[in-house]
Amino acid sequence: MSSMPAAATRAAHWRPRGVDAIALRYWLLSRIGIFTLVSAGAWLFANDRDDRTPVDYLDRWTQWDTVHYTTIAHWGYDGAPGVGQLAPLEAFFPGYPLLIKLLHGISGLDYVPAGLLISLIASAVAIVALARLAAHEAGPGVAPEAMAERTVLLFVLAPSAIFLAAAYTEAIFLAFAFPAWLCARKGRWAAAGILTACACGIRITGVFVAIALIVEFLTATDGRRRWRSAPWLAVPFLPVVAYMTYLHDRTGDWNAWQHAQEKGWYRNFHWPWEALANTWEAAYDEKQSTVFAWMFGAEILAVGIGLVLTMWLLRRRRWAEATYIALQLYAFTTSYWFFSVPRSTLTWWPLWIALAAWSLRRPVVLQGYLTVLAPFAVAFVLLFSNGRWAG
Repeated sequence: MSSMPAAATRAAHWRPRGVDAIALRYWLLSRIGIFTLVSAGAWLFANDRDDRTPVDYLDRWTQWDTVHYTTIAHWGYDGAPGVGQLAPLEAFFPGYPLLIKLLHGISGLDYVPAGLLISLIASAVAIVALARLAAHEAGPGVAPEAMAERTVLLFVLAPSAIFLAAAYTEAIFLAFAFPAWLCARKGRWAAAGILTACACGIRITGVFVAIALIVEFLTATDGRRRWRSAPWLAVPFLPVVAYMTYLHDRTGDWNAWQHAQEKGWYRNFHWPWEALANTWEAAYDEKQSTVFAWMFGAEILAVGIGLVLTMWLLRRRRWAEATYIALQLYAFTTSYWFFSVPRSTLTWWPLWIALAAWSLRRPVVLQGYLTVLAPFAVAFVLLFSNGRWAG
């Protein structure tokens, strides 16, 4: 009989509380919504109107970069035997494919379900970390729980939120990047460095987090800067050096990653005004299919939001976060055209926290977001799950 209260106590101890419970509630409900909508799309948008069988559910998730990640996980960077590379696979960092391969080996799950499961778990971690970060950043007169709830609500209804559920790198990257930044804001530099190193193994954006960490360390004036912790800030660059070394050993080219980006995604250097002109032409000169033209318009809008956000952060003297956003914008606006910017807004934690604070002060901001922007989350789910480009 005495074991019953003890078991109940242990269960209560592990039960999420406070902002964690709020975040996980939104995570669960939003996952139900996204997975249900993808299922509905399989019925509503079958290729053949006379076909009474819906498109296979997993096929709906096997789109675009998911194919590249699972190919690397299965066959490595050479691609499937007899098929070869579907794209320059060196453009993709190895962290996420390695996790897929590991889960496949442990569980026996096929590669796409393994990728989806990783994103499912990682998105929960990321959303909880974002809620904690938002609560930590709550200003005077703002309840931390209200700040956390509003930030998470805006985040899970972001137009590109589908990529937190898909077998893409966004969820697993943010599962490291958001906690890393929270640790930095609390002065836990060793943990921040290790978590950022994991993020750097997932995608190149981790390097921008690593640089922002250095700026945060150097500009901290609240007692968080301890010089004995400075060496931890170099740790994030080790996975990048390791991957570039691997590519050099494999291809003989130290710049194999950049050359793969240029070959597959036109990421060769152009001045920002040239990139804007090329993007504008793709969006409005009727040279692209309608869905690509529409998304190029979204690219321009996302860059504009990033510029406004950067200027606002600089005005608020948030030097590190401004550095992080500015570095991403530099990378996006110096390619042939703007590409994948809407999807990358998911990684802009200052955006979601700033929007939450603004909407708490002015309710009309939340009303506008829910009625104008949030419906695009549905559109992006349907675009992606039907093989259309969605950012």
